[in-house]
Amino acid sequence: MYPYHVLVLRFFPYIAAGIIFEIAWYLLLWKAAYPWKEMAASVGVYALRLPARFLTAVLIGGLALFVWSLRPLTIPLDTAWGVILLFLGVEFAYYWMHRFDHTIRWMWATHVVHHTPEHLHFASAFRLGATDLVSGGWLFFMPLYLIGFNPVAVAGMLAVNLFYQFWLHTDVIGKLGPLEWIFNTPSHHRVHHASNSEYLDRNYGGILIVWDRMFGTFAAEQPQIAINYGLVQPIGSLNPLKLAFHEWIAMAKDFYHAPTWSEKGQQLFGRPGGSLASLASSPDESVVVRDQILLTGTR
Repeated sequence: MYPYHVLVLRFFPYIAAGIIFEIAWYLLLWKAAYPWKEMAASVGVYALRLPARFLTAVLIGGLALFVWSLRPLTIPLDTAWGVILLFLGVEFAYYWMHRFDHTIRWMWATHVVHHTPEHLHFASAFRLGATDLVSGGWLFFMPLYLIGFNPVAVAGMLAVNLFYQFWLHTDVIGKLGPLEWIFNTPSHHRVHHASNSEYLDRNYGGILIVWDRMFGTFAAEQPQIAINYGLVQPIGSLNPLKLAFHEWIAMAKDFYHAPTWSEKGQQLFGRPGGSLASLASSPDESVVVRDQILLTGTR
């Protein structure tokens, strides 16, 4: 079983406690309705992901071991410096994978699932795409095996990275002072999930926020800007199957309707954008939308 799911099962009591705390906060302090339907949809998407993740672990695990066999040296993980390098290496690879998730439509087709919640709550952390094997995010970790990191250790560290992000998906935790400079926090991750133009394509870090600060993708949460969650173009459904596969279907249609092979390639590997069919229905508006896509790189 994929290590992340092992961690989820092992620490399920803490996850459940966090969700109960959040529900109580909504109901007792905010006197607001909890997004139960959103939560149910996230659980449904997570259930779809489980068999796919097992298949990915088996297939990519074999490739990872082969790449590791080509390593010129082995980085020892029984030393503090080796573990620190492993942590930083996984964080760095995750940052770039996550950044490309937002800039290449083929990868976005899997990652978009995580950005469909229109309310940010702890269970949103589990709304992850089931098509990782196809979209290829695992390629970003292959260099780590080649330079000498054990694939099992990399998978374990990535699992810790993803598990850390569980608590980032909430509105009930405010800013955390000096920790905001180094670590990814709920405040930073709210920005990442926002569909506001001021916040699009920001804060890709996993545990750390330093890569975003270094590479110009950081944005701080602004109290005067109310966050709108979800996609720029909402899909209007909580059906787990539609959430999981809607972008692949839209991309296939766009590929079919694109008039040239160059444009077909753009539909697959260009920046995420609007449906060709919807753009064609309003030629003047399509020009504006296409320009927005080029500027923002998101749907």
